[in-house]
Amino acid sequence: MGRIQLKEYTTVLGEVLLYAGTPDFKKLEVLSKGAGDIWHSSFEQGYKNVFPELVYQTAVFFWYLNDFEGLDQCVSWRVNPNAFAVRKSVWDITKGFDSDYENPQMQALDFGFRCIRFLGGVPLYVKNLFPTAQNEVVGISQEDRHLFFRKNYKISHALFMIYRLGFWKISEWTTFFRVKNTYKKRDVTARVPSRALLAMQGEPAVSYIIPTMFRQEYTLQLLDDLSNQNYKPTQVIVVDATPSSDRDETGYQQKNYPFELKVIWQQSKGSCRARNEAIVLSTGDYIVFGDDDIRIPADFIENHLRFLQTYSVGACNGLDIRADHHKQNLDDLDHKLEQLRRPPFVAGCTQMFSNANSCVKREFVNQLVGNDVNFDGGYGEDSDFGMSLSKIGVIVLANPFAVNLHLKPPSGGYRFWGTQAKVIGKKRKVQPWELDTPVKTVVPVPSPTVMYGILKHYSPTQLTEYKYKHFTHYLLTGSKVTFLYRLFRLPYKNLQFKKSVFYAKKLRALGIRYK
Repeated sequence: MGRIQLKEYTTVLGEVLLYAGTPDFKKLEVLSKGAGDIWHSSFEQGYKNVFPELVYQTAVFFWYLNDFEGLDQCVSWRVNPNAFAVRKSVWDITKGFDSDYENPQMQALDFGFRCIRFLGGVPLYVKNLFPTAQNEVVGISQEDRHLFFRKNYKISHALFMIYRLGFWKISEWTTFFRVKNTYKKRDVTARVPSRALLAMQGEPAVSYIIPTMFRQEYTLQLLDDLSNQNYKPTQVIVVDATPSSDRDETGYQQKNYPFELKVIWQQSKGSCRARNEAIVLSTGDYIVFGDDDIRIPADFIENHLRFLQTYSVGACNGLDIRADHHKQNLDDLDHKLEQLRRPPFVAGCTQMFSNANSCVKREFVNQLVGNDVNFDGGYGEDSDFGMSLSKIGVIVLANPFAVNLHLKPPSGGYRFWGTQAKVIGKKRKVQPWELDTPVKTVVPVPSPTVMYGILKHYSPTQLTEYKYKHFTHYLLTGSKVTFLYRLFRLPYKNLQFKKSVFYAKKLRALGIRYK
Protein backbone atom coordinates (compact mmCIF):
# COMPACT_ATOMS: atom_id res chain seq x y z
CA MET A 1 0.00 0.00 0.00
CA GLY A 2 1.14 3.58 -0.59
CA ARG A 3 2.17 5.92 2.15
CA ILE A 4 -0.52 7.98 3.85
CA GLN A 5 -0.89 11.58 2.70
CA LEU A 6 -0.79 14.04 5.58
CA LYS A 7 -1.36 17.79 5.70
CA GLU A 8 0.95 20.26 7.39
CA TYR A 9 0.31 22.79 10.13
CA THR A 10 2.95 25.21 11.40
CA THR A 11 2.67 26.32 15.03
CA VAL A 12 3.28 29.88 16.23
CA LEU A 13 6.71 28.69 17.38
CA GLY A 14 7.51 27.51 13.86
CA GLU A 15 7.25 23.75 14.42
CA VAL A 16 5.66 21.69 11.64
CA LEU A 17 2.95 19.22 12.62
CA LEU A 18 1.43 16.65 10.29
CA TYR A 19 -2.22 15.67 10.56
CA ALA A 20 -5.09 13.67 9.08
CA GLY A 21 -8.73 14.59 9.58
CA THR A 22 -9.89 17.88 11.05
CA PRO A 23 -8.29 18.72 14.41
CA ASP A 24 -9.18 21.60 16.71
CA PHE A 25 -6.17 23.74 15.85
CA LYS A 26 -6.41 25.86 19.00
CA LYS A 27 -6.11 22.72 21.11
CA LEU A 28 -3.36 21.39 18.88
CA GLU A 29 -1.40 24.60 19.33
CA VAL A 30 -1.51 24.20 23.12
CA LEU A 31 -0.68 20.48 22.93
CA SER A 32 2.38 21.15 20.77
CA LYS A 33 3.97 22.94 23.74
CA GLY A 34 3.65 19.87 25.97
CA ALA A 35 5.09 16.39 26.25
CA GLY A 36 3.11 14.67 23.49
CA ASP A 37 4.44 13.73 20.07
CA ILE A 38 1.27 12.13 18.67
CA TRP A 39 -2.29 13.19 19.43
CA HIS A 40 -5.63 11.54 18.67
CA SER A 41 -9.22 11.22 19.92
CA SER A 42 -9.62 7.55 19.07
CA PHE A 43 -11.54 6.43 22.17
CA GLU A 44 -14.79 7.84 20.79
CA GLN A 45 -14.01 6.53 17.30
CA GLY A 46 -14.03 2.78 17.91
CA TYR A 47 -10.38 2.28 18.86
CA LYS A 48 -10.50 2.03 22.63
CA ASN A 49 -8.88 -1.21 23.82
CA VAL A 50 -8.66 -2.67 20.30
CA PHE A 51 -6.04 -5.33 19.55
CA PRO A 52 -6.36 -7.16 22.88
CA GLU A 53 -4.14 -9.88 21.38
CA LEU A 54 -1.18 -7.84 22.61
CA VAL A 55 -1.69 -9.68 25.92
CA TYR A 56 -0.13 -12.80 24.35
CA GLN A 57 3.20 -11.02 24.36
CA THR A 58 3.15 -8.56 27.23
CA ALA A 59 0.81 -10.43 29.59
CA VAL A 60 0.36 -7.94 32.47
CA PHE A 61 3.74 -6.24 32.28
CA PHE A 62 2.78 -3.22 30.17
CA TRP A 63 1.02 -0.28 31.80
CA TYR A 64 -0.68 0.70 28.58
CA LEU A 65 -2.19 -2.68 27.67
CA ASN A 66 -5.61 -1.29 28.62
CA ASP A 67 -6.74 2.24 27.84
CA PHE A 68 -7.53 4.31 30.92
CA GLU A 69 -11.06 5.27 31.90
CA GLY A 70 -12.77 8.60 32.58
CA LEU A 71 -9.98 10.94 31.45
CA ASP A 72 -9.93 13.88 29.04
CA GLN A 73 -6.26 13.29 28.29
CA CYS A 74 -3.95 10.34 28.88
CA VAL A 75 -1.29 8.18 27.30
CA SER A 76 -2.65 5.84 24.61
CA TRP A 77 -0.92 4.23 21.64
CA ARG A 78 -4.15 3.29 19.83
CA VAL A 79 -3.97 5.82 17.00
CA ASN A 80 -6.75 6.38 14.44
CA PRO A 81 -5.10 6.73 10.99
CA ASN A 82 -7.93 8.98 9.80
CA ALA A 83 -7.78 11.47 12.69
CA PHE A 84 -4.43 12.13 14.32
CA ALA A 85 -1.60 14.65 14.45
CA VAL A 86 2.15 14.12 14.90
CA ARG A 87 5.29 16.20 15.09
CA LYS A 88 6.91 16.09 11.64
CA SER A 89 10.31 15.53 13.26
CA VAL A 90 8.99 12.42 15.02
CA TRP A 91 7.28 11.15 11.88
CA ASP A 92 10.52 11.49 9.93
CA ILE A 93 12.69 9.83 12.61
CA THR A 94 10.33 6.87 13.07
CA LYS A 95 9.57 6.62 9.32
CA GLY A 96 5.85 6.82 10.00
CA PHE A 97 3.42 4.05 9.09
CA ASP A 98 4.66 0.67 7.93
CA SER A 99 3.05 -0.03 4.56
CA ASP A 100 3.69 -3.78 4.86
CA TYR A 101 0.43 -4.00 6.80
CA GLU A 102 -2.72 -4.60 4.75
CA ASN A 103 -4.92 -2.22 6.72
CA PRO A 104 -4.17 1.46 7.54
CA GLN A 105 -5.82 0.86 10.91
CA MET A 106 -3.14 -1.67 11.79
CA GLN A 107 -0.47 0.62 10.36
CA ALA A 108 -1.57 3.31 12.81
CA LEU A 109 -1.76 0.92 15.78
CA ASP A 110 1.70 -0.42 15.01
CA PHE A 111 3.03 3.14 14.69
CA GLY A 112 1.63 4.22 18.06
CA PHE A 113 2.85 1.04 19.73
CA ARG A 114 6.36 1.29 18.28
CA CYS A 115 6.64 4.87 19.46
CA ILE A 116 5.56 4.20 23.03
CA ARG A 117 7.32 0.86 23.46
CA PHE A 118 10.59 1.23 21.58
CA LEU A 119 11.20 4.67 20.08
CA GLY A 120 10.64 7.23 22.84
CA GLY A 121 7.60 8.89 21.26
CA VAL A 122 4.70 10.00 23.48
CA PRO A 123 1.21 9.23 22.05
CA LEU A 124 -1.71 10.94 23.78
CA TYR A 125 -5.45 10.57 23.67
CA VAL A 126 -7.09 14.01 23.83
CA LYS A 127 -10.86 14.20 24.11
CA ASN A 128 -12.54 16.24 21.35
CA LEU A 129 -9.31 17.08 19.55
CA PHE A 130 -11.02 15.60 16.47
CA PRO A 131 -14.69 16.33 17.28
CA THR A 132 -16.08 15.54 13.82
CA ALA A 133 -14.27 12.24 13.25
CA GLN A 134 -16.51 9.27 12.50
CA ASN A 135 -16.89 6.14 14.62
CA GLU A 136 -15.18 3.22 12.87
CA VAL A 137 -15.26 -0.55 12.95
CA VAL A 138 -11.69 -1.71 13.52
CA GLY A 139 -10.82 -4.92 11.73
CA ILE A 140 -7.46 -6.64 12.18
CA SER A 141 -6.75 -9.53 9.85
CA GLN A 142 -4.94 -12.69 10.82
CA GLU A 143 -2.15 -11.66 8.44
CA ASP A 144 -1.68 -8.25 10.09
CA ARG A 145 -1.84 -9.76 13.57
CA HIS A 146 0.97 -12.18 12.79
CA LEU A 147 2.92 -9.46 11.00
CA PHE A 148 2.75 -7.29 14.14
CA PHE A 149 4.22 -10.09 16.24
CA ARG A 150 6.86 -10.89 13.61
CA LYS A 151 8.05 -7.30 13.29
CA ASN A 152 8.06 -6.42 16.98
CA TYR A 153 8.91 -9.59 18.91
CA LYS A 154 10.72 -12.90 19.01
CA ILE A 155 9.18 -15.89 17.26
CA SER A 156 8.37 -17.52 20.61
CA HIS A 157 5.66 -14.94 21.31
CA ALA A 158 3.83 -15.73 18.08
CA LEU A 159 4.01 -19.43 18.90
CA PHE A 160 2.54 -18.73 22.33
CA MET A 161 -0.27 -16.76 20.65
CA ILE A 162 -1.07 -19.73 18.39
CA TYR A 163 -1.05 -22.03 21.41
CA ARG A 164 -3.57 -19.81 23.19
CA LEU A 165 -5.79 -19.18 20.16
CA GLY A 166 -5.82 -22.87 19.20
CA PHE A 167 -2.76 -24.81 18.08
CA TRP A 168 -5.03 -27.05 15.98
CA LYS A 169 -6.04 -24.16 13.70
CA ILE A 170 -4.30 -24.79 10.40
CA SER A 171 -4.86 -21.23 9.16
CA GLU A 172 -2.88 -19.85 12.12
CA TRP A 173 0.10 -22.03 11.27
CA THR A 174 -0.13 -21.29 7.56
CA THR A 175 -0.16 -17.54 8.21
CA PHE A 176 2.61 -17.82 10.78
CA PHE A 177 5.02 -19.57 8.40
CA ARG A 178 4.17 -17.31 5.48
CA VAL A 179 4.82 -14.17 7.53
CA LYS A 180 7.91 -15.66 9.19
CA ASN A 181 9.49 -16.51 5.84
CA THR A 182 8.62 -13.18 4.22
CA TYR A 183 9.45 -10.62 6.93
CA LYS A 184 12.04 -10.07 9.65
CA LYS A 185 11.98 -8.63 13.14
CA ARG A 186 12.74 -4.91 13.08
CA ASP A 187 16.03 -3.50 14.26
CA VAL A 188 15.25 -0.59 16.57
CA THR A 189 17.74 2.06 15.52
CA ALA A 190 16.38 5.60 15.12
CA ARG A 191 14.76 6.77 18.37
CA VAL A 192 13.23 10.11 19.29
CA PRO A 193 16.01 11.94 21.16
CA SER A 194 15.31 13.57 24.50
CA ARG A 195 14.82 17.32 24.43
CA ALA A 196 17.51 19.73 25.57
CA LEU A 197 16.73 20.75 29.14
CA LEU A 198 15.54 24.31 29.65
CA ALA A 199 16.96 26.53 32.37
CA MET A 200 15.29 26.28 35.77
CA GLN A 201 12.08 28.27 36.08
CA GLY A 202 11.44 29.79 39.50
CA GLU A 203 12.54 28.29 42.80
CA PRO A 204 10.29 25.29 43.47
CA ALA A 205 10.60 23.68 46.88
CA VAL A 206 11.61 20.02 46.97
CA SER A 207 10.94 17.39 49.64
CA TYR A 208 13.19 14.32 49.48
CA ILE A 209 11.90 11.10 51.12
CA ILE A 210 14.22 8.30 52.29
CA PRO A 211 12.83 5.15 53.93
CA THR A 212 15.65 3.15 55.55
CA MET A 213 16.27 0.13 57.73
CA PHE A 214 19.60 -1.25 59.02
CA ARG A 215 21.41 1.10 56.63
CA GLN A 216 22.21 4.23 58.59
CA GLU A 217 25.74 4.38 57.12
CA TYR A 218 24.36 4.52 53.58
CA THR A 219 21.66 7.01 54.51
CA LEU A 220 24.25 9.39 55.98
CA GLN A 221 26.27 9.04 52.78
CA LEU A 222 23.18 9.99 50.77
CA LEU A 223 22.55 12.99 53.02
CA ASP A 224 26.05 14.19 52.16
CA ASP A 225 25.24 13.87 48.45
CA LEU A 226 22.06 15.87 49.00
CA SER A 227 24.08 18.55 50.80
CA ASN A 228 26.26 18.87 47.71
CA GLN A 229 23.41 19.37 45.23
CA ASN A 230 23.57 22.33 42.85
CA TYR A 231 19.87 22.84 43.61
CA LYS A 232 19.32 21.75 47.18
CA PRO A 233 16.15 20.19 48.56
CA THR A 234 14.17 22.30 50.97
CA GLN A 235 13.38 19.35 53.16
CA VAL A 236 14.67 15.80 53.62
CA ILE A 237 12.55 13.29 55.51
CA VAL A 238 14.20 10.10 56.75
CA VAL A 239 11.89 7.34 57.96
CA ASP A 240 14.13 4.89 59.80
CA ALA A 241 12.71 1.49 60.76
CA THR A 242 15.90 0.19 62.35
CA PRO A 243 14.93 -1.44 65.69
CA SER A 244 15.90 0.57 68.78
CA SER A 245 18.41 -2.10 69.79
CA ASP A 246 20.37 -1.63 66.54
CA ARG A 247 20.08 2.10 65.88
CA ASP A 248 22.27 5.09 66.63
CA GLU A 249 19.80 7.85 67.47
CA THR A 250 22.52 10.49 67.44
CA GLY A 251 23.75 9.60 63.95
CA TYR A 252 21.58 12.13 62.14
CA GLN A 253 22.58 14.91 64.56
CA GLN A 254 26.31 14.92 63.81
CA LYS A 255 26.14 17.49 61.00
CA ASN A 256 24.29 20.66 60.13
CA TYR A 257 22.66 20.15 56.76
CA PRO A 258 21.67 22.91 54.30
CA PHE A 259 18.06 21.74 54.39
CA GLU A 260 15.43 20.90 56.98
CA LEU A 261 16.04 17.33 58.14
CA LYS A 262 13.17 15.41 59.72
CA VAL A 263 13.84 11.95 61.15
CA ILE A 264 10.98 9.60 61.96
CA TRP A 265 11.70 6.41 63.90
CA GLN A 266 9.16 4.15 62.26
CA GLN A 267 6.89 2.12 64.52
CA SER A 268 4.79 0.60 61.72
CA LYS A 269 6.09 -2.00 59.28
CA GLY A 270 6.71 -1.65 55.56
CA SER A 271 8.23 0.75 53.04
CA CYS A 272 4.80 1.86 51.78
CA ARG A 273 3.76 2.94 55.25
CA ALA A 274 7.14 4.64 55.67
CA ARG A 275 6.69 6.73 52.53
CA ASN A 276 3.13 7.60 53.50
CA GLU A 277 4.25 8.84 56.91
CA ALA A 278 6.79 11.06 55.14
CA ILE A 279 4.31 12.27 52.51
CA VAL A 280 2.09 13.67 55.28
CA LEU A 281 5.01 15.83 56.47
CA SER A 282 6.14 16.92 52.99
CA THR A 283 5.84 20.62 52.18
CA GLY A 284 7.66 20.83 48.83
CA ASP A 285 6.13 21.58 45.44
CA TYR A 286 7.79 18.37 44.29
CA ILE A 287 8.55 15.12 46.10
CA VAL A 288 11.61 13.09 45.19
CA PHE A 289 11.46 9.43 46.23
CA GLY A 290 14.82 7.76 46.86
CA ASP A 291 16.16 4.53 48.30
CA ASP A 292 18.71 4.61 51.10
CA ASP A 293 21.41 2.78 49.13
CA ILE A 294 22.03 5.18 46.24
CA ARG A 295 24.63 7.79 45.34
CA ILE A 296 23.56 10.89 43.42
CA PRO A 297 25.66 13.45 41.50
CA ALA A 298 25.41 17.20 42.13
CA ASP A 299 22.97 17.82 39.25
CA PHE A 300 20.48 15.14 40.33
CA ILE A 301 17.64 17.24 41.78
CA GLU A 302 18.23 20.09 39.35
CA ASN A 303 17.88 17.69 36.41
CA HIS A 304 14.67 16.23 37.81
CA LEU A 305 13.08 19.68 38.03
CA ARG A 306 14.42 20.96 34.70
CA PHE A 307 13.20 17.79 32.98
CA LEU A 308 9.65 18.09 34.37
CA GLN A 309 9.56 21.77 33.43
CA THR A 310 10.94 21.14 29.94
CA TYR A 311 8.27 18.56 29.15
CA SER A 312 5.50 20.19 31.22
CA VAL A 313 4.64 16.94 33.01
CA GLY A 314 3.94 15.98 36.60
CA ALA A 315 6.11 12.91 37.16
CA CYS A 316 9.22 11.18 35.94
CA ASN A 317 11.30 8.11 36.63
CA GLY A 318 15.05 8.71 36.78
CA LEU A 319 17.84 6.58 35.38
CA ASP A 320 18.91 3.87 37.82
CA ILE A 321 22.45 2.56 37.25
CA ARG A 322 23.35 -0.67 39.07
CA ALA A 323 26.72 -0.64 40.83
CA ASP A 324 29.14 -3.53 40.35
CA HIS A 325 29.56 -3.67 44.12
CA HIS A 326 28.28 -1.67 47.09
CA LYS A 327 31.52 0.24 47.66
CA GLN A 328 31.52 2.07 44.34
CA ASN A 329 31.24 5.86 44.29
CA LEU A 330 30.33 8.80 42.07
CA ASP A 331 33.56 8.47 40.06
CA ASP A 332 32.41 4.98 39.10
CA LEU A 333 29.05 6.43 38.10
CA ASP A 334 30.78 8.93 35.79
CA HIS A 335 32.69 6.09 34.16
CA LYS A 336 29.51 4.06 33.64
CA LEU A 337 27.75 7.04 32.07
CA GLU A 338 30.64 7.56 29.66
CA GLN A 339 30.23 3.94 28.57
CA LEU A 340 26.54 4.62 27.92
CA ARG A 341 27.51 7.56 25.67
CA ARG A 342 25.33 10.02 27.49
CA PRO A 343 23.70 12.26 26.29
CA PRO A 344 21.35 11.97 24.55
CA PHE A 345 19.26 9.22 26.00
CA VAL A 346 15.67 8.53 25.07
CA ALA A 347 12.93 9.95 27.26
CA GLY A 348 9.37 8.91 26.32
CA CYS A 349 6.72 7.16 28.38
CA THR A 350 8.37 5.18 31.13
CA GLN A 351 7.88 1.42 31.14
CA MET A 352 8.36 1.22 34.90
CA PHE A 353 8.49 3.29 38.07
CA SER A 354 11.09 3.16 40.81
CA ASN A 355 10.85 4.53 44.32
CA ALA A 356 14.66 4.53 44.26
CA ASN A 357 14.67 7.47 41.83
CA SER A 358 11.53 9.37 40.91
CA CYS A 359 10.11 12.87 41.14
CA VAL A 360 6.42 13.77 41.32
CA LYS A 361 4.50 17.00 41.79
CA ARG A 362 3.11 16.92 45.30
CA GLU A 363 -0.41 17.75 44.09
CA PHE A 364 -0.52 14.42 42.24
CA VAL A 365 0.96 12.50 45.18
CA ASN A 366 -1.76 14.02 47.35
CA GLN A 367 -4.40 13.12 44.76
CA LEU A 368 -3.38 9.48 45.14
CA VAL A 369 -3.01 10.03 48.93
CA GLY A 370 0.11 7.86 48.95
CA ASN A 371 1.31 4.29 48.50
CA ASP A 372 -1.10 1.38 48.78
CA VAL A 373 0.07 -0.43 51.92
CA ASN A 374 -1.44 -3.69 50.68
CA PHE A 375 1.95 -4.09 48.95
CA ASP A 376 3.95 -4.05 52.19
CA GLY A 377 5.86 -7.26 52.81
CA GLY A 378 6.12 -8.09 49.12
CA TYR A 379 6.86 -6.57 45.75
CA GLY A 380 5.16 -4.41 43.16
CA GLU A 381 4.56 -1.15 45.07
CA ASP A 382 6.74 0.90 42.72
CA SER A 383 4.92 -0.14 39.57
CA ASP A 384 1.55 0.28 41.27
CA PHE A 385 2.32 3.86 42.26
CA GLY A 386 3.54 4.79 38.78
CA MET A 387 0.62 3.14 37.03
CA SER A 388 -1.81 4.76 39.47
CA LEU A 389 -0.39 8.15 38.46
CA SER A 390 -0.99 7.27 34.81
CA LYS A 391 -4.57 6.25 35.56
CA ILE A 392 -5.38 9.72 36.90
CA GLY A 393 -3.99 11.27 33.71
CA VAL A 394 -0.42 12.08 34.75
CA ILE A 395 2.12 11.63 31.95
CA VAL A 396 4.98 9.71 33.58
CA LEU A 397 8.17 10.02 31.55
CA ALA A 398 11.57 8.36 31.70
CA ASN A 399 14.13 10.96 32.74
CA PRO A 400 17.61 10.06 31.41
CA PHE A 401 19.26 13.10 33.02
CA ALA A 402 18.57 12.43 36.73
CA VAL A 403 20.93 9.53 37.37
CA ASN A 404 21.74 7.55 40.49
CA LEU A 405 24.19 4.76 41.29
CA HIS A 406 22.32 1.95 43.04
CA LEU A 407 24.72 0.24 45.44
CA LYS A 408 22.55 -2.74 46.48
CA PRO A 409 24.49 -3.70 49.65
CA PRO A 410 24.24 -7.35 50.69
CA SER A 411 22.23 -6.67 53.85
CA GLY A 412 19.73 -4.27 55.35
CA GLY A 413 16.75 -2.55 53.81
CA TYR A 414 13.04 -3.18 54.02
CA ARG A 415 13.40 -6.57 52.33
CA PHE A 416 14.65 -7.70 55.77
CA TRP A 417 11.00 -8.13 56.71
CA GLY A 418 10.28 -9.98 53.50
CA THR A 419 13.00 -12.60 53.90
CA GLN A 420 10.51 -14.71 55.83
CA ALA A 421 8.26 -15.07 52.77
CA LYS A 422 9.87 -18.36 51.69
CA VAL A 423 10.11 -19.82 55.19
CA ILE A 424 7.52 -22.30 56.38
CA GLY A 425 6.85 -23.82 59.76
CA LYS A 426 7.14 -22.41 63.27
CA LYS A 427 10.16 -20.22 62.43
CA ARG A 428 8.17 -18.20 59.92
CA LYS A 429 7.20 -14.63 60.81
CA VAL A 430 3.81 -13.61 59.50
CA GLN A 431 3.92 -11.21 56.54
CA PRO A 432 1.50 -8.25 56.33
CA TRP A 433 -0.28 -9.71 53.28
CA GLU A 434 -1.14 -12.92 55.19
CA LEU A 435 -3.77 -10.98 57.15
CA ASP A 436 -5.75 -13.47 59.27
CA THR A 437 -4.64 -16.57 57.34
CA PRO A 438 -0.98 -17.44 58.01
CA VAL A 439 0.90 -19.45 55.38
CA LYS A 440 1.31 -23.10 56.29
CA THR A 441 2.73 -25.75 53.96
CA VAL A 442 2.26 -24.10 50.54
CA VAL A 443 4.24 -20.90 49.97
CA PRO A 444 2.39 -18.68 47.47
CA VAL A 445 4.20 -17.93 44.20
CA PRO A 446 4.23 -15.36 42.62
CA SER A 447 4.29 -12.92 45.52
CA PRO A 448 0.69 -12.27 46.63
CA THR A 449 1.33 -8.53 46.45
CA VAL A 450 2.37 -8.84 42.79
CA MET A 451 -0.79 -10.84 42.18
CA TYR A 452 -2.79 -8.18 44.00
CA GLY A 453 -1.41 -5.58 41.60
CA ILE A 454 -2.55 -7.73 38.67
CA LEU A 455 -6.08 -8.06 40.09
CA LYS A 456 -6.12 -4.32 40.78
CA HIS A 457 -5.16 -3.16 37.30
CA TYR A 458 -6.04 -5.92 34.83
CA SER A 459 -9.05 -7.98 33.79
CA PRO A 460 -9.79 -11.61 34.76
CA THR A 461 -9.10 -12.65 31.16
CA GLN A 462 -5.69 -10.99 31.30
CA LEU A 463 -4.97 -12.74 34.61
CA THR A 464 -5.68 -16.04 32.85
CA GLU A 465 -3.24 -15.18 30.08
CA TYR A 466 -0.64 -14.24 32.68
CA LYS A 467 -1.12 -17.63 34.31
CA TYR A 468 -0.53 -19.46 31.02
CA LYS A 469 2.52 -17.29 30.35
CA HIS A 470 3.82 -17.89 33.87
CA PHE A 471 3.59 -21.69 33.61
CA THR A 472 4.86 -21.85 30.04
CA HIS A 473 7.91 -19.83 31.02
CA TYR A 474 8.52 -22.05 34.04
CA LEU A 475 8.24 -25.25 32.03
CA LEU A 476 10.18 -24.30 28.91
CA THR A 477 13.03 -22.23 30.32
CA GLY A 478 15.93 -23.73 32.19
CA SER A 479 18.05 -26.84 31.79
CA LYS A 480 16.78 -29.68 29.59
CA VAL A 481 18.12 -32.05 32.22
CA THR A 482 15.60 -30.79 34.79
CA PHE A 483 12.63 -30.60 32.39
CA LEU A 484 10.98 -33.76 33.75
CA TYR A 485 11.41 -32.47 37.30
CA ARG A 486 9.66 -29.22 36.34
CA LEU A 487 6.93 -31.16 34.57
CA PHE A 488 6.19 -33.35 37.60
CA ARG A 489 6.28 -30.27 39.83
CA LEU A 490 3.55 -28.45 37.87
CA PRO A 491 0.68 -29.58 40.16
CA TYR A 492 2.51 -28.06 43.16
CA LYS A 493 3.26 -24.91 41.17
CA ASN A 494 -0.45 -24.65 40.43
CA LEU A 495 -1.21 -24.89 44.16
CA GLN A 496 1.27 -22.08 44.79
CA PHE A 497 -0.36 -19.95 42.09
CA LYS A 498 -3.85 -20.54 43.49
CA LYS A 499 -2.62 -19.67 46.98
CA SER A 500 -1.18 -16.41 45.63
CA VAL A 501 -4.54 -15.56 44.04
CA PHE A 502 -6.26 -16.43 47.32
CA TYR A 503 -4.23 -13.87 49.29
CA ALA A 504 -4.45 -11.30 46.49
CA LYS A 505 -8.25 -11.51 46.52
CA LYS A 506 -8.27 -10.98 50.29
CA LEU A 507 -6.14 -7.85 49.82
CA ARG A 508 -8.39 -6.60 47.04
CA ALA A 509 -11.44 -7.11 49.26
CA LEU A 510 -9.89 -4.70 51.76
CA GLY A 511 -9.61 -2.01 49.08
CA ILE A 512 -6.74 0.44 48.69
CA ARG A 513 -5.27 1.29 52.08
CA TYR A 514 -2.84 4.00 53.15
CA LYS A 515 -2.34 3.13 56.84
